[in-house]
Amino acid sequence: MLASATFFVISQTPDAVPFMPLPSGAKLDKHFIKTACSNCNMRELCMPIGMDADELKRVDELVTKRPFVKRGRALFRAGDAFTSLYAIRSGFFKTSVTSEDGHDQVTGFQMAGEILGLDGIATGLHTCDAIALEDTEVCALPFERIEEIAREVKALQHHVHKIMSREIVREHGVMLLLGNMRAEERLAAFLLNLVQRLHARGFSSTDLILRMTREEIGSYLGLTLETISRTFSKFADDGTITVNQRQIHIQNSEALKHIVNHAPCH
Repeated sequence: MLASATFFVISQTPDAVPFMPLPSGAKLDKHFIKTACSNCNMRELCMPIGMDADELKRVDELVTKRPFVKRGRALFRAGDAFTSLYAIRSGFFKTSVTSEDGHDQVTGFQMAGEILGLDGIATGLHTCDAIALEDTEVCALPFERIEEIAREVKALQHHVHKIMSREIVREHGVMLLLGNMRAEERLAAFLLNLVQRLHARGFSSTDLILRMTREEIGSYLGLTLETISRTFSKFADDGTITVNQRQIHIQNSEALKHIVNHAPCH
């Protein structure tokens, strides 16, 4: 089980500088919007690196608008027409699908520097809901423009392929996680993955605030709310983490890694 556990935990994004909030009134400044990509602190996470000035100028043309999505509202829903990819500039999202019996299944959690909307490329329709877990800002990247500019800027074309590949890797990791791990292993892998992604954005490697509920974590990990709560309590009792409502402090990351990497095969 070592391979699949590590497969899920390893971060799929490079290091980046910490996210800085928008300057006052920036959302109304056309010049700021026009140069959003080249000046954005999230650029290294969601855009290609190593481009020259002309290529950067072309990529800057991708951002047509920067929607704000209030907590609890949808950026898009299953069945909506696919028109754009969305780079998250600030905030947190969850994606979910609804089964025939009306049950919502969380399929992922996305944070600043990550891309939403890839689900719509194949059919031209979104297949999931993207719901903001807090007030968020995204950069809308029209897919027709991406394809047009990618033909001229090969670094962008390669980056889009890289993003798609990462999504495939993530889905495989989740399948292995749900298929082979016990509750403790699933939650340990989830916490390690989450804090690693946050650390890549300049945040603490030991402290995090959960933007999602325990019920949403359980839905994502294929566990009941009671099991999630019981497992959090066990980690706290063991001295592996401390829990203060949604604030989590990882006291012993090696213990979490041991739980994941020594999971027996089933």
